[in-house]
Amino acid sequence: MPSPLSADRSAADRSPQRGTVEALISQTRRLRGDIDAVRRETADEERAGDPELRWQRALCDLAAHHLDGLGEHLDQLRAGLPADVPPGAPAPARPAAPDPGPGRAGSAEWNLLSDEVTWSDELFELFGRRPEDGAPTLDELPSWLLEEDRGLLSAMVTDCLVDGKAIDGEFRIVRADGAERTVHMMGEPVLDADGATASMWAVLRDVSELRRSQREVHETRDSLRHQRHIAQTERRLAVELQEAVLPPWRGSLRLPHDGDTARAIGLAEAPGVLDLAAHYLPSASSALIGGDWYDAMQLPDGRTLLSVGGLTGHGVTATSGMAMLLGALRGMAVAGTEPGPLMGLLNHLLDASAQPALGSAVCCRYDPRERTLLWSQAGHPAPLLFRGGRGRPLRPPEGVLLGAVADAAYAQAEERLEPGDVLVLHTEGLSPHRTAPDTDPGTERLLELAPRFARARSAQDGVRVVLEEFGGEAREDDACVLVARVGC
Repeated sequence: MPSPLSADRSAADRSPQRGTVEALISQTRRLRGDIDAVRRETADEERAGDPELRWQRALCDLAAHHLDGLGEHLDQLRAGLPADVPPGAPAPARPAAPDPGPGRAGSAEWNLLSDEVTWSDELFELFGRRPEDGAPTLDELPSWLLEEDRGLLSAMVTDCLVDGKAIDGEFRIVRADGAERTVHMMGEPVLDADGATASMWAVLRDVSELRRSQREVHETRDSLRHQRHIAQTERRLAVELQEAVLPPWRGSLRLPHDGDTARAIGLAEAPGVLDLAAHYLPSASSALIGGDWYDAMQLPDGRTLLSVGGLTGHGVTATSGMAMLLGALRGMAVAGTEPGPLMGLLNHLLDASAQPALGSAVCCRYDPRERTLLWSQAGHPAPLLFRGGRGRPLRPPEGVLLGAVADAAYAQAEERLEPGDVLVLHTEGLSPHRTAPDTDPGTERLLELAPRFARARSAQDGVRVVLEEFGGEAREDDACVLVARVGC
């Protein structure tokens, strides 16, 4: 680091080319403007509390502080020393010491031979000290520091004066007005002709805002990592819970699935038996594990339970609520509760839950001997019936969303099915594009697939038809589809 006392050339000779400095100042200002533009773009999103946006904002603030300090230093470089103040001369008295701006830097020199101390105007401003009060000596300087930082300054000064080492360190000062600032000090000894230390020269820079921005970057980064770790853990738990609760069968399932049960209820081997297949379609974002479900199970009397539904929300809360609801649904169906009363009990369960949520569902009980479908719904798209190459939604009985109204009553309806009929149950979210406020785009598009369902030879073929139509879309939410084909 060059020193005023060790220089052998005039300040004018050492001044950089003015055009070069002007170009650097212009580049710095352009970069500062670009950073401000980025900060404005993220300002509205930041209010949402996204930890990643807070981290990005902190990085922008840190870059802005760096550029502010660079710009100020370049301005000082362009201005140079006043023409009437030679290097090393005492700073002129000033009436007041305003609060320094971020990154303000000043220089100082302590002459060991004459005990003279020279501070620049900027350094007086940094310390909040009036020039007429004089600059502190090296013995007085530690009194401006916080007590825990005084040892660091003493060690740096001793190493500089005794061992000739350069100074490079930070400490905290308490200004005259009581404000605390963080100061970065860089300096070196100035040697006389005999190689002995004659003085110590240093530049002190206010880095308080810079360090605050750096701390904010580190804190927001750590917070972001913590949030991501929590999100990954919650997603893993949600996936494991979902996989544990949804039916374990993959591919096709036939219910009743054993001949003894079919014969016990007077059913021939094929007619009336349901061929079943289902599929879970995740959302475009792997983090959004929702509370959608599909289910099919054989009841003790040989009938078949079919259901699809979903809860609001995502993550462990949604999947745990789904697990609770699906478990209750299965238990009440096994006990013989019909779909309408069953929906009412599910509504009461969800309404009394410690974690309130809304849910929609369809619950069907199919009798293979009579080929009748008794069903109820709670604010959910109706099952779609495909017959003879045409499709239609079943006329829904009355039923509001689960958890919306306490003690709500749920009606039920009955539909007689025929051999070869295809029944499609699905949750909302199958299609991401809604054409009208009160319509489900998934239902509309499924009905258009009627000719393809007519050509399907199995329920699994029907699921493939659905996946070919919807599988490649970027859904905002997850969805489920269940296909049931009545045996011929």
